[in-house]
Amino acid sequence: MKIRSSKAALIAFTALIAMARPGLGAETPMTLDEAIRLTRGHNPRALQAGEEVKAADAKVTESRSAWYPQVSAKAGYTYIDPVSELQGMQFMPNNNYTAKVTAEMMLLDFGRTGRRVDIAKSGRTTAGISRELTIRDLSLATVRSFYSVLFLQQAVKVQEQEIAALGSNLEHMQKRYREGVATRFDLLTTEVRVSAARNRKIGLQAQLENQEISFRRLCGLKGSGPLSLKGSFEFDGIDTNADGLTASALDHRPEVALSRENLRMAEAKKSLAAREWLPTITGAASWGTTNGYVPDIKEMRTNVMAGVQIQVPLFNGFRTNAANSEASAMMHAAQQQRIDAEEQAQAEVKQSLNSLRTNREKIGTTALQVSQAELAARHARIRHQNGMGTTLDLLDAEAALAQAELAHLQARYEYVLNAYDVRRASGDLIAN
Repeated sequence: MKIRSSKAALIAFTALIAMARPGLGAETPMTLDEAIRLTRGHNPRALQAGEEVKAADAKVTESRSAWYPQVSAKAGYTYIDPVSELQGMQFMPNNNYTAKVTAEMMLLDFGRTGRRVDIAKSGRTTAGISRELTIRDLSLATVRSFYSVLFLQQAVKVQEQEIAALGSNLEHMQKRYREGVATRFDLLTTEVRVSAARNRKIGLQAQLENQEISFRRLCGLKGSGPLSLKGSFEFDGIDTNADGLTASALDHRPEVALSRENLRMAEAKKSLAAREWLPTITGAASWGTTNGYVPDIKEMRTNVMAGVQIQVPLFNGFRTNAANSEASAMMHAAQQQRIDAEEQAQAEVKQSLNSLRTNREKIGTTALQVSQAELAARHARIRHQNGMGTTLDLLDAEAALAQAELAHLQARYEYVLNAYDVRRASGDLIAN
């Protein structure tokens, strides 16, 4: 009985934990940090970039293989006819058997293998930087999609508020029309405004659905229901020091680091091309067994071979000259790429700061417009109810209020995106 009671208690405790976990009960709103983690962990482009880093690691190991002995085993059979013989005595058998193990090793290649290893290491570093670049771009895309969904959700709510206000006006107008106080034109005008507001809501909902599809694809989410997101358009603590941000960009931007690494790789390739005309010294040794030795040419006997070989390139169809020219051109191209990346980073810092300042000012002006529009709409409603204002005045005031609220929401939305643009421009990888 005690065992059964313990099992029952354990099951109940597990159920309570499961109910408390997010996602197992009522849907828990997703935060931006959670969305970025999902994107980094599940997006195919992020996974692809990780596999490319592994491939680059393997390439480094592969490039080092020339420093180690190359061991192989070989066995074979050869039938020869006729064979050398003198007065009926064979000096070699018709049936020849051989089996041996051979080890070859490069003894000296005047640094060519070292340069190939350097190139492979540079490729590994490049793959790592490319992965950071991919992760950063995916994270920024997630940020943009996250806030776009929030913006459209709130824009739909603003439109619903306008529709509700216009609907109330329409009911009031229908009552006045039945009483003979309002004209048919007033009624039609109100109905047209309601219809136009509903059309705007339909358009916003379509944009919202499309944005939710993009957001789910980025994060690897399944399902098609409405998204529940937790966030706001408040963003504080952004650094606006242009000199500091520019210095940070030159030190931390993946694009700048990638251009510098490409330059190092080009320099290593040029160094490798310059060594192509140098000789290569290799050593080889083998141990095995074969037949064909006199006096008993059929007997299998152990044999050993060892030697050193030097190979000097004399002419290779102008390949070395072409490789040198190619490496020089690649190095010059990499230098220009580095200059362009640094200039681009500096320009993007300035541009993002300008956009940030502009949208900060827009937030203040649009907030003032909302206050004025709210007051104007309130007065228009009172005047219309008292018969002192026209229907057109009331409808214009309601529309102006909705437009002002949307403009303020748009300014706040763009300010947050600009803040993340500043972070990206300064070299922040946007982990959260």
